Amino acid sequence: MHKLLLLSTLALTAFSATVPRPAPDFTIQNPGGRPQLLSAYKGKTIVLAFMYTTCTHCQKTAGELSAIQKEFADKGVQVVGVTFDVDAAKRVKSFNKVFGVTFPCGYSAEKPVLQVLQQPEGEPYFVPVLVFIDKNFVIRSQYIGDEQFLGNIPVNVRAELAKIL
Repeated sequence: MHKLLLLSTLALTAFSATVPRPAPDFTIQNPGGRPQLLSAYKGKTIVLAFMYTTCTHCQKTAGELSAIQKEFADKGVQVVGVTFDVDAAKRVKSFNKVFGVTFPCGYSAEKPVLQVLQQPEGEPYFVPVLVFIDKNFVIRSQYIGDEQFLGNIPVNVRAELAKIL
């Protein structure tokens, strides 16, 4: 039993992302299809949210992050959303409207998202995923959707931002 637990722990550890690490210059397609580079926000503290348009947790997260964007905009914080489920390109406009998204939110294919997250293709993951990037364009932390961090986004995101700002 202990060997199984140890092997499971080692397997999970092997796939964890390196933090801190330089943020890659990731391309986000805006709802109209125009590309936007993540580096356009360099110099700001970025909360990068990877979401599915069809996920109820992601939909709730989008609303909570909209409130955080309004609260922290004057402090140099920029929330950026990326939807990446199948057909996200067709649904992102509606997603933004229905859930009152007040920050830039576009779409991407899954493969580039997994590369940003250092998530091996074919390995399971959960959404939403939040990535915190400092003003120097360094990823300071990331939280995958099944983590306790996302259980209280309003409190935990504010606390994470307090560490970075």
